[in-house]
Amino acid sequence: MNSIMKKIATGFGVGVLSGLLGVGGGVFMVPIMVGWFGFTQHVAQATSLAMIIPTAFFSSIVYSLHGSVDLKIAMVLAAGSMFSAALGSRVMTRLPAATLKQLFGVMLVVVGIRMVIA
Repeated sequence: MNSIMKKIATGFGVGVLSGLLGVGGGVFMVPIMVGWFGFTQHVAQATSLAMIIPTAFFSSIVYSLHGSVDLKIAMVLAAGSMFSAALGSRVMTRLPAATLKQLFGVMLVVVGIRMVIA
């Protein structure tokens, strides 16, 4: 399988998991892009964010059709996160890749533990 087909297949698998679990694909794609595709941590995280728009759009439509989206809360949360995401992106560009990778890993572990305990 050529490189483009591997990336399309990976995107397909991550898309299914993202839609199923209601998470951004970054929790899957960033480690895959770094480990399998050889991206730097910075490029993987930035690329993952660029992928969110179409992934979230189509997943949100399906969830909305099933009455699972609280649009009011979504808009309130989006309003706060749009500006803080820009700030976080600026900080990300100033961090060494090793630090960024560690922060990403810690975030995954903490969120995973909270999900299991809750």
